[in-house]
Amino acid sequence: MAEEREDSQREENQFRAARLKKLDELRKLGVDPYPRGFARTAAAKELEARHAALAAGTTSEDRVAVAGRIRAIRNNGLFIDLVDASGKIQLFNHKDYLAPEKLALVKLLDLGDVIGAEGMVRRTPRGELTVNISDIVVLAKALLPLPEKFHGLADVETRYRQRYLDLIMSEESRLTLRRRSDVIASMRRRLIAQGYLEVETPMLHSIPGGASAKPFVTHHNALDLDLYLRIAPELHLKRLLVGGLAEKIFEINRNFRNEGLSPRHNPEFTSLELYEAYVDYRAMMDIAERLIAGAAEDVLGTTSITYAGRAIELKPPWPRHSMAELVLGATGIDFLAIEKDVDARAEVRKLGHELPDNVGWGWALEAAFAATVESELVGPVHVTGFPREISPLAKGDPADPRLTERFETYVNGWEVANAFSEINDPLDQRARFEAQMRARELGDEEAQHLDEDFIAALEYGMPPAGGLGIGIDRLVMLLTDSPSIRDVIAFPTMRPRS
Repeated sequence: MAEEREDSQREENQFRAARLKKLDELRKLGVDPYPRGFARTAAAKELEARHAALAAGTTSEDRVAVAGRIRAIRNNGLFIDLVDASGKIQLFNHKDYLAPEKLALVKLLDLGDVIGAEGMVRRTPRGELTVNISDIVVLAKALLPLPEKFHGLADVETRYRQRYLDLIMSEESRLTLRRRSDVIASMRRRLIAQGYLEVETPMLHSIPGGASAKPFVTHHNALDLDLYLRIAPELHLKRLLVGGLAEKIFEINRNFRNEGLSPRHNPEFTSLELYEAYVDYRAMMDIAERLIAGAAEDVLGTTSITYAGRAIELKPPWPRHSMAELVLGATGIDFLAIEKDVDARAEVRKLGHELPDNVGWGWALEAAFAATVESELVGPVHVTGFPREISPLAKGDPADPRLTERFETYVNGWEVANAFSEINDPLDQRARFEAQMRARELGDEEAQHLDEDFIAALEYGMPPAGGLGIGIDRLVMLLTDSPSIRDVIAFPTMRPRS
């Protein structure tokens, strides 16, 4: 691979030298190859719509100015394929329309150059919508060649490291990231229509909280203070509920977790998190269904999707099953009938999975679920009845003190949403945090910290509320049939090349 990169670099340097020579020749012609702007009047897709009825072999009276990147040059520059963000338009460069100095400029163009052109729209006898150009300008001379047209970016690593090249060459990649934007816009639009207020909360936290995860640490020089990149916005959003800013709030923004990379994990990721006063986790199920199914409808025009060849129907309502129920069905083990931690651990070990001796019943149930059930949940399905031990921010289940009013939503075996009936009892919350601190002392780096200010906020009184988080990246993976989270993040985290 290193030798291939060196060969590619040598070839690239040769092309660059040739393009630098053309750059010099353009300047000798009095051409500024990097001007400040261009008065474009139409995009390629707009022209196709406007002239859909234009007959082959006819010229319109429509004079337009178009701009974009050169993707093909044919017949010694007679025809140029110009691509903008909306599509492709063909340019026709001929001495009948272009002055000699402009024809000389055409000879100095290369694939990848960004140009502007002005002329009359026609449709060729073969039916190709074309602009007979009477003026052409260079807007950005490309000094490096594009990847070879038919093989494109064969190196997947290069696609992610040099996303700009991937986007130039791949309409599929452009469509995926545009759909990501559409998914976020759909959710934002629907929440605002339902009376939710969009807010922003800090990215830098003095105490990491709101989730069980290992944070990134940074240092503020002026304050001589270590700070943490946020792992979740939850505790600040709840502070806004306490303050009465609104009874329905949401935030769409980045979170950062100091964890490994995988096809479904990136250290920085985007989530939607929302809270609504005076409802519980059951209301969050309905909202999750409406947002996810609504995004599919808005972006794809259907709730029937296919991921990796597997058909998935997102139309609500979705089934709801407890974690213990699903584990019982998969293994025959009834964890609700087990009372002692040691017995729960023993059942998990019988399944072939090791557990530390210091974990309790709840961790054992979750381990059995992860090992035997999770990957089989094609879904969508809401999994309820999460153990109290692993849910330090969720209200307890009044029917069973070992459980909480929490659910996670699974699609294609992935968790895509997480929701609670939120704790608003400050004494209960303090006890949960203290249990987390004991877990930290025993070596759990992901256990949550005790946030005294958040406890103080609860002591002023927070209304009962439901909270919901949806992972945007995984949802976009599902809706675009993308095999890796790197496909749906414009600039994923990558290990530097040596």
